[in-house]
Amino acid sequence: MTQSVLGRLRRFWLDVHLWLGVGLFLLLVPIGVSGALLVWHHPLEALMHPQRFAVSKGDAGLAPSAYLAASRAAFGDRATVSQIRMPEEPGDPVVVSGRINGQTLAPGERPQSLTAWLDPATGRVLDTANTRNELVNVMHRLHGGLLITTPGLGRKIVGWMGWAMTLSCLTGLWLWWPRNGNVARGLRWRRSPSTMNNLHHMFGFWVLVPLLAVSLTGVYISFPAISRALFGVAEWQTGPQPPRPVPPPPLAAPATPIDAVVAAASAAKPGLTLASVSLPTEGRRASWRVQFAPAGDGEPVTVEINDKDGKPQKARGRETGSAAPERVDQLSPVMRKIHDGQDTPFIWQLLVFLTGIAPPLLGVTGTVMWLRRRARREHLRAQQT
Repeated sequence: MTQSVLGRLRRFWLDVHLWLGVGLFLLLVPIGVSGALLVWHHPLEALMHPQRFAVSKGDAGLAPSAYLAASRAAFGDRATVSQIRMPEEPGDPVVVSGRINGQTLAPGERPQSLTAWLDPATGRVLDTANTRNELVNVMHRLHGGLLITTPGLGRKIVGWMGWAMTLSCLTGLWLWWPRNGNVARGLRWRRSPSTMNNLHHMFGFWVLVPLLAVSLTGVYISFPAISRALFGVAEWQTGPQPPRPVPPPPLAAPATPIDAVVAAASAAKPGLTLASVSLPTEGRRASWRVQFAPAGDGEPVTVEINDKDGKPQKARGRETGSAAPERVDQLSPVMRKIHDGQDTPFIWQLLVFLTGIAPPLLGVTGTVMWLRRRARREHLRAQQT
C-alpha cells in the first residue's frame, strides 16, 4: 500500500474517530460516568443512606414471617409485599420490596415499588422509601436507557452507543499504531511534546481492551434477542414485538403461610442458604418462588411452591420438588458480570470504573488535540497567503 493511500486512509479514520468522539460526546459521557459509579453502587448507597445499614450485631435468625409482618406494618395501605431478600453479606439488612397499590399501568410500563430495610437480628424497620428517584436508581436508568420513558427506545440507543464506542476503539488503535511499526516506542509517555496528546494516547491504549469488552457486552445486553440468536442460545423472533403485559399484583393474603413455604422449599433442596422469597401473584397458577444462594460457583436454585396446598409444584415438565428450569441462556449472566463488574475481582472492577471515565477524559483530550491541530492549520494557511 503506497504512502499516499495510507495517508488518505489515515485521514479517513481520523475523521471517523474524531466525529464519533465529538458528535456523541454528550451521550457517551453520562453513560460512561454513570456506569463507572454503578460499579460500586452498594457502597455508594451505604454512604448516602447509612440508616439503612445500621444493623445490630447478630445473624438473620428470625423466621421469614417476622420480616413479612414488620414490612407489612411499615407499608400499611401504601404497598403490598412482593419479595423478601435476605442479607447477601454480614452487615447487610433484609430488604423487602412492595408494589405500590392503586397504580394504573400501560402495557410495558413497570410498576413502582416501596422498599423497606430491616435489621436482620431484630426485625426492626430501619427505613422505607420509594427509591425510583434516588441517585443510584436514576443512574441505573440513565446508564441503561438515558432516562427515556418510551419502552425499549433508550436501551436501543445505548446499544448503538456501544457499537459507536467499539468503532471508536478500533479506529483509535489504528491511529495510535506507530507508522514505523515500533510498538515499544509508541508506549513511551513522551511520544509527543503535548501533555494532552500523551495522555490521550497512553490512557486510550491501556484502557482499550477493557473498554472494548464493556462496550460489546453492553451491546449484547441492549439487544438481547439478536445477541442470543447470534450465539445460538435462543431463537431470534423477527418483526416488532408486542409490549410486555403488565405484571399481576402480589397477593395481599396468600393461602399458605410464608414459614411453611420456606420449610417446604428447604425440604426439597436441603442444605442451601435462603436468598429470597417472592410472594405469589394474582392469577390461576399462584405460586411462591423461593430462591437459595448458589453453592460455590454454581447458579442460584429456585423452588416453586403451590400457594393452594403448600407443596413444591412441577416446573415445565420437571418432577415435583425439583428446582425451576435451568436458565436456557447461560451467556447473559456472564456478559452482565463482565459489563458491570459485580462479583468480580477488584482489579476488574477498577478496570470497568476506568472504562466509565474514559469517554469524558478521551473526549476532552481528543477535542483539545483537534482544536490545536485546526489552529496550526489555520496559522499555516495565514502564513502562506
